[in-house]
Amino acid sequence: YTSAQFGPWNMGPQHGFARLSRWELKKPPERLPTGDVEAIFQLVDNEITRSMWNYPFSLTYRLILREKELHFNISVYNPGVETLSFTFLLHTYFKVPDVRRCQITGMRGCNYIDKVNTNMKYENTVFIIGLKIAWIFRYLLIIVWNPWIEKAKEIPDFGEEEFPNMVCVEAGHISSPVILPPGTVFEASQILQVM
Repeated sequence: YTSAQFGPWNMGPQHGFARLSRWELKKPPERLPTGDVEAIFQLVDNEITRSMWNYPFSLTYRLILREKELHFNISVYNPGVETLSFTFLLHTYFKVPDVRRCQITGMRGCNYIDKVNTNMKYENTVFIIGLKIAWIFRYLLIIVWNPWIEKAKEIPDFGEEEFPNMVCVEAGHISSPVILPPGTVFEASQILQVM
């Protein structure tokens, strides 16, 4: 099988090609009978993706906006004859008044790896952000990230003074790759709620 990758990748751009690709709008935003609004986007293999990862695929991204929720549904279909292997993350950037006063809860008992602090392993109940972070929660498949001062200066599309007003909480599948045999579909979803 073959692999498409989150993070550094020798076959293509950082974090893979999907985030930089032109997606097709399969279903424009439409109000459903429930009052929700739904939109569907699709990315299929093309000359550009095959130059980095020469395999057929169909990636569908469905968004549903409810009164106090946003649903993200992603599916990957393997129409090819070879088994595919890939990792992915839903890069969810949250705007916050001050990340230094932000707490992330709900991960009680979850071990995590601190990628900034020499891959040290920890266990916490409440996470408070007071410095550059890149935490990977292996069992929940979540990354919590903020570039902090120095790293923010290195990111071309990120203002160096913007770091205090964001935190990234990314759900996905990176600990081990998704293995997708021919003719099968992988699905994942995420729900953001206003509390």
